[in-house]
Amino acid sequence: MTLGNSLFHARKKSGLSQEDVAEKIGVSRQTISKWETDETIPDIRQSKKMAVLYNMSLDELIDFDLDVKEIQEVIDKISEETEEKIDWTNAWGKKYPILLKYQAQVNIPNYAYRINLMINELKDEYDFNELDAFLVLKDILYNVWKSRKDKSNR
Repeated sequence: MTLGNSLFHARKKSGLSQEDVAEKIGVSRQTISKWETDETIPDIRQSKKMAVLYNMSLDELIDFDLDVKEIQEVIDKISEETEEKIDWTNAWGKKYPILLKYQAQVNIPNYAYRINLMINELKDEYDFNELDAFLVLKDILYNVWKSRKDKSNR
């Protein structure tokens, strides 16, 4: 996403028009338009004013990604009861079909046994509760996947 795109989405998310922003930070509406279309870029002072106006940090404004922000807001609002009702395998299986068919191919008891050993090791060694041990293992798996993905992209 470009800086202009980030500025546009942050402004829209704040419910402000280009005119509103221009008036509040002391520039013309055309200037806001040029920033949002990547024709020009705001200086640091103007960027800081927009970040304050949009109730964001400067880093958030520069990297503003509407999809990620909305997903984070949804995650923050989901209650445990609602989370329990979601079939995560089916939900993610729409994007990653392997999740819907691996059960017929993989020796699940073998992997489940080894994963249980790792979870118990995390619980015993670090005094984690059940959920924390699962989350730590999930995060470790994610980081291993990310590292392998980064290496294969080089």
